[in-house]
Amino acid sequence: MRVFVTGGTGFVGRYVVDKLLENGHDVRCLTRKLDDDRLSEKVEQVVGDVLAPDTLAPALDGMDAVVHLVGIIEERPSKGITFDALHRQATENVIAAAREAGVGTWIQMSANGARKDGVSAYQTSKWKAEEAVRSAGFSHWTIFRPSLVFGRPAQGQPEFATQLVSDLIKPFPVWPIFGDGEFAMQPIHVEDVARAFVGALDTAEANGKTWCLSGPEAVPFKDILRRIASGAGVRHKPMIPQPLWLMRPVVSVLGRILLPISSDQLEMLVEGNTCDGSAAASQFGLSMRPFNAENLAYLKEG
Repeated sequence: MRVFVTGGTGFVGRYVVDKLLENGHDVRCLTRKLDDDRLSEKVEQVVGDVLAPDTLAPALDGMDAVVHLVGIIEERPSKGITFDALHRQATENVIAAAREAGVGTWIQMSANGARKDGVSAYQTSKWKAEEAVRSAGFSHWTIFRPSLVFGRPAQGQPEFATQLVSDLIKPFPVWPIFGDGEFAMQPIHVEDVARAFVGALDTAEANGKTWCLSGPEAVPFKDILRRIASGAGVRHKPMIPQPLWLMRPVVSVLGRILLPISSDQLEMLVEGNTCDGSAAASQFGLSMRPFNAENLAYLKEG
């Protein structure tokens, strides 16, 4: 297939593009500049912007499918970088251009926890993007909701485990734990995410469905930190529970200054991030790598 990818230079995007090429697809990536050296020479590059609709129609000409991966985890409103803009509006812009170009297949990156009444603007904006896909009229569409995604990132593109090592695990003499730290995560390896996205392109059973993507084990946050530290070769440090009634106002005022977390991220963290990914694992033949020190050894490279 001729596949158009947005977000192809990102952490997950690089793995998706590689898997597309491995499976024999022709890949065209939307970029901010030509000759982006983060992309393989086998990838066709077109300049455009998901928030500039006029740049999208020519970029999608001749494509069979779209894999839409663009997303953010933190807003910068002063620069126009908001969840609503990069999730809902960007999705609607690319959908409009894809429909105009006659694209029939759409694969969407959403997030576990996306819902109309989410605890954060991140979740609700992801939900609105999903709704745009469901109502767009594509002949084949699939939405994926990954849990936390881990795996070796490119330089300058840390995923959540790498970020925790640099922002919390190494610099803090003790590890502050929000609440009791028992809220669970179910991390999934980035190669499994890529395999699912590419597999959905031509799998009839994937059509018209929203799939959860998760790893094989729900891990309490306290153990998440311990496993990341072991993978990075960092000694474990004391954990100090911080009551949520105290931390919510602190994060609201000083988040991203004193602590490596925003208010939105705090609320999503303490509600947990788990789901039953067994159906997707079976359908797309995922490896379901465990979140353990062996599979986190890439953290020693940072």
